[in-house]
Amino acid sequence: MAELARFKLDSPEEEIAEVVRIDGGAIIEDAIDLDMVERLEAELRPWIDKTPGGLDNFSGHNTTRTGALVARSPACRELVMHDKVISLANRFLSPYTNKIQLHLTQVINIKPGQGTQPLHRDRLAWGGYIPGEIEPQFNTMWAVTDFTPTNGGTRIVPGSPGWGEERRATDDEKTQAAMGAGSVLLYSGSVIHGGGENRGDADRTGINITYTLGWLRTEENQFLSCPPEVAKELDPELADLMGYSMGNYALGYYSDPHGMPGPVDLLTPEIALGRKPSSKHSNSALLNTVE
Repeated sequence: MAELARFKLDSPEEEIAEVVRIDGGAIIEDAIDLDMVERLEAELRPWIDKTPGGLDNFSGHNTTRTGALVARSPACRELVMHDKVISLANRFLSPYTNKIQLHLTQVINIKPGQGTQPLHRDRLAWGGYIPGEIEPQFNTMWAVTDFTPTNGGTRIVPGSPGWGEERRATDDEKTQAAMGAGSVLLYSGSVIHGGGENRGDADRTGINITYTLGWLRTEENQFLSCPPEVAKELDPELADLMGYSMGNYALGYYSDPHGMPGPVDLLTPEIALGRKPSSKHSNSALLNTVE
């Protein structure tokens, strides 16, 4: 059976990124300590318990998916901005963008009795329109509980990012992300994967935080999940990652529908939070002409 590569938190980033690029996935063991795991569990469990199961086989009738984690959980804000993961996400996606953005925050809680999720590639969220040579996503699945082959550990097919659309994995080409609480599975948008079957007697709880290219539409609408009145209290770097800054020249500006138009009625998103525009991502800094 195929196996996933395993790394420590201080392993070289270039090595981890290359394995994720080729194999499609890797595990960093003990990426956060158990105190952080307990904080996440305490902050998220009330929201998880209020979330109903999915409506179809793909989302899982015995699986709950809880979003808006930046707005709901201070500990999740730290997880989103985890230094190692942010650095890896930038390294992994940098060939295709000058700025990454937060794509999705979601607790995926697989309850006992849930069957396997259909295997899939996350990149298909964009309808298959992204050219195959462009990798659109860098994904994480953080283990809040232990992930085991019995309780629904994520199924993944190492090496599948380079496969054609018609190829199907044999049993010996599949594996599961078995890892302890506090570890994290890193995986690409192109790897074949899916939730596992929970044959155990307790929930399998993971936090799915994903990052994407700054010029793509995100899966979770961050501006509705975490509107300006909440986002203005966030660390500026986190707000920037969520889209409260320009993604490039002319990507992300707005006009105040209640204000009087100025000489140029184009406002950068930071202004909605009461902040000055970042010079790094301002219109003037990112304008490239061809003359």
